[in-house]
Amino acid sequence: MSLEFDTKFEPAYGEAVPIAKGVARLTVNNPSAFTFHGTNSYIVGHDTLAVIDPGPEDDAHFDALLRAIAGRPVSHIFVSHTHRDHSPLAARLARHTGAVVAAEGPHRPARPLRIGEINPLDASADADFVPELTLKDGDVIEGDGWRIGTVLTPGHAANHAAFSLEGTGILFSADHVMAWATSIVAPPDGAMADYMASLDRLLERDDRVFFPGHGGPVTKPRSFLRGLKAHRKMRERAIVERLRSGDRTVGEMVAAIYRDTDPRLHGAAALSVLAHLEDLVGRGAAITDGTVSIDAHFSPA
Repeated sequence: MSLEFDTKFEPAYGEAVPIAKGVARLTVNNPSAFTFHGTNSYIVGHDTLAVIDPGPEDDAHFDALLRAIAGRPVSHIFVSHTHRDHSPLAARLARHTGAVVAAEGPHRPARPLRIGEINPLDASADADFVPELTLKDGDVIEGDGWRIGTVLTPGHAANHAAFSLEGTGILFSADHVMAWATSIVAPPDGAMADYMASLDRLLERDDRVFFPGHGGPVTKPRSFLRGLKAHRKMRERAIVERLRSGDRTVGEMVAAIYRDTDPRLHGAAALSVLAHLEDLVGRGAAITDGTVSIDAHFSPA
């Protein structure tokens, strides 16, 4: 199944853009190769509000959020995960509004770090974040005219959660599913096995639209999810083929598989290959000369 990305998106920095009844989107002016045009924050409600993913510590975005809130009460701030482009502004916004900050939990890797291992995404982790309200899968928070449900979707990050606007078919999918690109899955911060299981979890649902953490909406979620699964399986097959062809290192595989990709993205590609290899080794479909790491040597099982 083919996977077609939608890169058409107008960020409208500083403006609250209505995208559904009772939902507005504000995009942070923090574009990059990994954030696309910037991080999306969402404001839900009419009278008493909820904010989803307030974003990084950014004065202009904080001011834009306050303009959009326009003096209305904010009862809850929901945080999808603790990467620095999504969660740090929650603390300042909570102090200003008195809102309760809700999330799955503090930042943590998907698995314990091995001896001598360094988490390559440490710089992107918001290690200071601690939610006031810890959310479990299936928890529903009721507000003034809205109900937001928790759908845990680990993979991109161990504490990643999507949020459903109950009764509307809207799912705020954060970085798990985005229309413009695939999500980065990089061990030990994230895990490919968790990511694939989370895709299956969303396939069991009947949401009609996803509003992601970056870029525009996913308007046909089920077909897009199937495309994402097929894409990851294709990448896994490519890695297995490279192993059978004699490649033994992540670098060799990246050079072959991503030869047409911007070299600036090869570092992220290496982490993606590592995530697949970690999953393959865990399933007995590949072996390594020691522990799975970016510098290890691999071979087919």
